Amino acid sequence: MSKGSLLIGTTNRGKIREIAEALKDLDLDIKGLNDFPNIPPPEETGSTFLENAFIKAKYYAEYTGLLTLADDSGLEVEALQGRPGIRSSRFAGPNATDEENINLLLKLLTDVPEENLKARFVCLMVCYHPTGRFIGAEGLWDGKIARKPRGSFGFGYDPVFLVGEFNYQKTAAELPLEIKNQLSHRAKALKKLKDMLPWFLNTLDDL
Repeated sequence: MSKGSLLIGTTNRGKIREIAEALKDLDLDIKGLNDFPNIPPPEETGSTFLENAFIKAKYYAEYTGLLTLADDSGLEVEALQGRPGIRSSRFAGPNATDEENINLLLKLLTDVPEENLKARFVCLMVCYHPTGRFIGAEGLWDGKIARKPRGSFGFGYDPVFLVGEFNYQKTAAELPLEIKNQLSHRAKALKKLKDMLPWFLNTLDDL
């Protein structure tokens, strides 16, 4: 296996684009699951973001023989006792669209007062080598939920996530990618992981 290849364990093109942009100065050939269309997805049986990220990274690394980076991320809303959490992508059902998930979220928060709309994005990333070596990192992004979607950038719950760094006046979907890539939960986890990657890749030379 060439250590210059890195598989991003997702078919989400928005997520692949964000990660590839953040790692562009490293000498890595970035691939996504779209390059391996016949791989069946693993069963995400974990009860935490970390467990699910590890399951995905290990599964795809062993399946392809490639160094694999996988994340599990989601939205935790205080008024909903941390939901949707690890079920964020399937909050409104197994094959729910982003719009359906957002609509359900806003419906559940209809009668919640403004001061109780605190939320945060959570991201756990694991980079796993087929030999069993791995590293991981966590990123958090604090904000609050908007009453209606705004913005055309991003994906997932970005249109209803009001960003604390902009005094809750802008949603994540109103931020250009280069700004989001400095602030987001995924950006924070990725920065930590990126700082460890040169050391991690060097350890693979011993194999």
